Parts: sequence; C-alpha cells; structure tokens
Amino acid sequence: MFRPLAVVSLCAGALVAVRAEPPKPVEANRVATALAFAHEYGTPDALAPANDRDLKVRLISALGKAPELTAEDAGAFVGRAAFRALAGDGPLTVTKMGELLRARVPKARADMHAKVRAHADLLATQFDAIGALHHKPNDELVKWIVKHYEPGKELSAIVMCTGNTRRSMLGATMGNVAAAYYGLPGVRFYSGGTNPDAFNPRTIAALKEIGVEVEPTGKEAARGKADTPNPIYRVSWGKGLEALEFSKKYTDPHNPRTGFASILVCSEADDACPVVPGASARVSVPYLDPKAFDGAPFESAKYAERRDDIGRFMLSALMQARRRLELDGKLK
Repeated sequence: MFRPLAVVSLCAGALVAVRAEPPKPVEANRVATALAFAHEYGTPDALAPANDRDLKVRLISALGKAPELTAEDAGAFVGRAAFRALAGDGPLTVTKMGELLRARVPKARADMHAKVRAHADLLATQFDAIGALHHKPNDELVKWIVKHYEPGKELSAIVMCTGNTRRSMLGATMGNVAAAYYGLPGVRFYSGGTNPDAFNPRTIAALKEIGVEVEPTGKEAARGKADTPNPIYRVSWGKGLEALEFSKKYTDPHNPRTGFASILVCSEADDACPVVPGASARVSVPYLDPKAFDGAPFESAKYAERRDDIGRFMLSALMQARRRLELDGKLK
C-alpha cells in the first residue's frame, strides 16, 4: 500500500524522503471517562465536592492496573448492585463507559457551543477545588433544586451582588451553562444587584474567552445612580440557549418575582439583604471581587479565576441535583 511522503530532509546535499506512519487512534482518557461515569451513576454522598478528591484518587488507583473498573473498584462510589446492572458479572471497560455516557448526553449539552462545552468538561474534573467555605451552600442549592424541580416548568434563581457588573453576571451565565451541561435547562439563572451599574467589559471578556457569545442589542436599560450607560446584551452559551443580560436591581421586572432561590455571591449583598422578598431560599456563597485587581497586569487572569470558581460551584450543584432527581424518580 502506498504511503505518502510526509517530510523531506536535506542531509549531506541529498534529499531523503521520510515516510509518515498513519496516525494512531486517540483513546479516551481513562480517568476523565471514569470520572464522568461516576458523576452520571454515583451515589449522592460520593458526588459531594468534599469527596471529589477521594473519588479521583480511587479512580486513578484502579485504572492504573487496567482500563476497566471492577465491582470492587466502583462499589464505594456507585454501589455494587448498580454497577452490576451496568456491567454484568465482569468489569466495565473504559470503552463501555464511554458508550454509556454518549448514549446519555443531554440534548442541551449537545446544543452548547463547542468551546463552552469543552470548558465545562474541564471544570467538571475540578470539583475538589471548591473550597470548604462553599460546601454547605453547594448542598443547600442542590437540596433546593431537588425539592422544587418539576419537569417542564421553569425553576428560577437570581444570582446577586452589589453592582450586578461582575460576580453576579458570571454566576448567572455559569449557572445557565451548568444547567445546560447536565440536562436541566428548566433551571434558569438570572442576575441582579443592590446598587446596579453596568455589565463590566472585563466580565464580558472573561465569558467570551470560554466561547460564550456576548453581543450588544443596541438597546439600553435604565441607568443606575452613577448614570453609567447600561447596554442590554444578548448572551448565548449554545443553540437556542441564551438570555438578555444587563445590570439591574434584583427586583427588576425582568427577573422572577416569587419562588426563586437568591444566591448571594458577595458579602455586601449578603449584609444588605438579610431577607430577599419573594425568595423561597437564600444561599450565601461569597466570592472575592475581581474588581480588586482591575488595572493589574494579570487582571484578566483574576476574572477567569472567579469565573471558574463560580463555574465549578454551579456545575457541581447541577450535577448532584440531576443525580438525586434521577434516583428519586423525578427525572428520566
């Protein structure tokens, strides 16, 4: 069989043809595939962020021997009965895990922009980076979603900070990304503030960096006390997955008025809103403001850091909620 010439090198004045070997098939990463499998089929306790490092240690140890998991390997985080229902009497290979995962990819995940989905893939391997301070609020959000979720109905949350320019914008978008990624598009995240200003361009750049489309609509919303121009943007994280975003008070008519979860991502908003009118849950999950590093040579890295911190929190919560809903028979 003819093989194409790939490289021509010059050696001692002579041309020497080097034949290229056909590329070998790229195999799925063992640990990444098994971790996604665990997130899909694991027990609720095993999926808590506090246990994520232990889960990965177990998988790395087991898969170091062979590209497969045995009932003994997986029993601690899936359960032996559940594992045997999937694998039968033998081990479960990485190839088979990949097949099971591909068969269960939610439509909303398939509709996500490729770059956004790839970034969510990465963040879903980093739940051990969720700090201990945020473990309890993570569990509170999971339980609220499970308690109130009804298929076919919107379940709303408002992510709140002071100016509705940075953390709350990142939180609402990354929450919607997480809902799409785990096939819960009915869970919808909005943003709001206590003293609104405008969607900060650094926040926009941080979202665009991972493939989120943020485009001005040419319209402007009401201005805050600083009288800063307040453009309305179309934010899209996938095909048919989008929202209109602009800086606003959390009580703005654009946002849900009752039955929502309020997620407070800054200490100032937490202090200013001991009670959030209309909210059925109040989850305090404070993050440092990336604004503190505006003008530093690494300011974009600090915005990316905060985006990913909040993204991991949201992905972990939606992953756990989906699994609990499945186990409760509320989701097929």
